[in-house]
Amino acid sequence: MPEQSQYKNRKWWILFIFAATTLIYIVRLYNLQVMDEKWDARARANAFRNIVEIPPRGMIFSRTGEKLVDNEISYDLMVVPRNIHFETLDVDDLCTILEIDTAEFSKRIQQAKQYSGFIPSLFMRRLSPQMHAHLTERLYRFKGFYVYPRTVRKYYTTSAAHIFGYIAEVNSEDLANDKYYSIGDYIGKSGIEKSYEEQLRGEKGKRIILVDNIGREKGQYKDGELDVPAVSGKSLYASIDKELQEYGELLMQGKRGSIVAIEPSSGEILCMVTSPAYDPSLLVGSERGSNYMKLHYDSINKPLLNRALTGWYPPGSTFKLVNALIFQQMGVVNEQTQYGCQMGYAYGNRKLGCHAHGTPLNVVGSIQNSCNAWYCRGFIAALENRKRYKTTREAYISWYEHVRKMGFGDRLESDLPYQLKGNIPTADYYDKAYGNGKWKATSILSISIGQGEICATPVQLANMVAIIANKGYYYSPHLVRAIGDKDSLNQAYTHKIYVGIDEKYFYPVIEGMERAVTGGTARRAAIPGVRVAAKTGTAQNPPKKDHSLLVCYAPVEQPKIAISIIVENGGFGATWAAPIAGLMMEKYLNGKVERKELEEAMMKGRIGY
Repeated sequence: MPEQSQYKNRKWWILFIFAATTLIYIVRLYNLQVMDEKWDARARANAFRNIVEIPPRGMIFSRTGEKLVDNEISYDLMVVPRNIHFETLDVDDLCTILEIDTAEFSKRIQQAKQYSGFIPSLFMRRLSPQMHAHLTERLYRFKGFYVYPRTVRKYYTTSAAHIFGYIAEVNSEDLANDKYYSIGDYIGKSGIEKSYEEQLRGEKGKRIILVDNIGREKGQYKDGELDVPAVSGKSLYASIDKELQEYGELLMQGKRGSIVAIEPSSGEILCMVTSPAYDPSLLVGSERGSNYMKLHYDSINKPLLNRALTGWYPPGSTFKLVNALIFQQMGVVNEQTQYGCQMGYAYGNRKLGCHAHGTPLNVVGSIQNSCNAWYCRGFIAALENRKRYKTTREAYISWYEHVRKMGFGDRLESDLPYQLKGNIPTADYYDKAYGNGKWKATSILSISIGQGEICATPVQLANMVAIIANKGYYYSPHLVRAIGDKDSLNQAYTHKIYVGIDEKYFYPVIEGMERAVTGGTARRAAIPGVRVAAKTGTAQNPPKKDHSLLVCYAPVEQPKIAISIIVENGGFGATWAAPIAGLMMEKYLNGKVERKELEEAMMKGRIGY
């Protein structure tokens, strides 16, 4: 080959190698600087700090405008692992300030690295005032760490913990369900903190801060042009009366049970007492975790249990009010219908007992004297009414539908989280228990007096008596009356829900309830100078002592408060529930309680402790 041609070929090979090498470098540089985000992240982490602004949660006020829940500043220690200079970091000094050992330090650093080496993550939550003070003085020595302020809940009452609920750090399920949240965020877990989470949490903001090579802040990036301001959460105006709530919790000291009070004209819950309870401030601060576990594992008192919503109780004789209305609506009794009682009702070789009282009785007298036999006979008349229904099953389904419309056997449409449905057995349930066509009224006679398979929650019973006070309708019970400001009424619960019972059938029931107070089983619920309508209940609870129940409202002529009370293992409804109800109504209607001796007796009373 000629020498000139040989050199010419070498030239092309050299040019090819040079071009290929150049292309490799260009591709590599493009990949490093454009495609590979970790280098960009490292550069940004060295120059910028993206700070998410968590807005303060909305405050919670009482129905009268008293502040119940606010916020206060707490400080978290954040870390950007990539920015730590481990060769100069005084780990021992930092651990001394934070009161942790080096093993715990290493564990937390590894957790932060697993999340991200370049994005800030939580290192320690809720620094104590001493820790915060020491860190503020020496933070320049701990490159990669910075203090981040956030707000935590502050309470102005030791009551109403189950109404407020509590907030806690998001878990994996919360993160999966809502992209708004990031690791370390807080979310409402119960109570109105949960029901109104979106309104209370507000909207996050963002700040981009310039930092120097040792992590010190040097000002806003582009003078804050790219920052997004946080939007504070909306305040809530709860329906509860602070004084009534606190008073109810005092009366229920040393007892297990619940008090639910509703304003019949609006469905607003005036108080929702569940006892035993706990101070809501226990679930805030550095001791929150340990306090929660103590409450959670208290299997005797179960202070985390909201008995008002999840207590599952036989309603006992309070349920006779429901049956008195339904029997009239089904056309099997009227205001004059009388049934006799011979200390109970005998059927087959069994007898459902009753106490001594006058006989025979009409609707009014049956409620005044709480006659078991009257309701047994009425129930049989309703289910065996062959003029209207072909079978017992068909009649039972009609009865069942009326009961459901009264708010039993399902969750009420409300802002009350974690309600239980209670239990109203279906016809199918009895078909399985007894066989199709093999059961009749006497097979299930105990439900005529609110026993057997029937169970209700305290809020359902309070709603029931609000229906009676309104003579046929109710507003869904709710805990928040206004959102944003006190005049922005919560529109979700402003429509009347009719229960399908004619108004005329309520009058004898109300008269019977009023007579129960003036000369019957509910005398201890009376208030001087106020017309009160009430019905006692004594719910069987074998093998333990019966539960003491009472439902009531007042004043009869213009209802302002409707109450259900359950005192577990309190015996007769007249023993505990009735006097507590009287005191609660007196407190709310008169603003004070004159009967101090009765008040003291109820506050000092202890049951099962």
